[in-house]
Amino acid sequence: MTETQSLLEAAVRLPLAAVLGAALAMRPRRAGTPPRRPAVVQTQIILAVVGALVMIVVGASLARAFGVVGIAGLVRYRAKIDDPKDAGVMLAALGVGLAAGVGLYWLSPFATLFLLLLLYVLETSEPAPAVRFLLKVTAEDVGPIRRAVEAALRRQHLQFELRSWASGELHYMVEIPLGQGTDAISKNLVSLGKGVSVDWEEMKEKK
Repeated sequence: MTETQSLLEAAVRLPLAAVLGAALAMRPRRAGTPPRRPAVVQTQIILAVVGALVMIVVGASLARAFGVVGIAGLVRYRAKIDDPKDAGVMLAALGVGLAAGVGLYWLSPFATLFLLLLLYVLETSEPAPAVRFLLKVTAEDVGPIRRAVEAALRRQHLQFELRSWASGELHYMVEIPLGQGTDAISKNLVSLGKGVSVDWEEMKEKK
């Protein structure tokens, strides 16, 4: 396969892989299933593109196929990776390096530019980083104010989940955008009824 043929195939196959990967990653969520993390969705899209890139590099060459398997066996993520997308970018870098290493001099920069554009689109659409809090709402009887509490959280466009409900307490996991305080939210919640009090506790990430 000539360099021009590889480039033309990449111009069709990489965008197609991105679209198909996005269709799978962003499929409708069934009721009752946990929400999908944006980083995981992005990683699935990147991996679809990486798979297409590696297959273009390998082509029909058995020697290249064995080479890819051997190199992949040497790859170890020894450093802790907090964002799954970074692991996908590592594999993308491997694919671009393979393309350059086998002499596909136009394919490797094209794939790099396409991946940079894809990452820009994905990362631009990422939600703002958030801090997780355990919110405790205390009242003499929380039953009548539960809907009002949840409506107040929705008005603030906050992601939340009811963790427990006792006779005098409501416990929520609430995600608050980084840099946004809790004072205004607390004021709104306290105003929902006489004797209502709130307490916030930041939830530390498990190591």
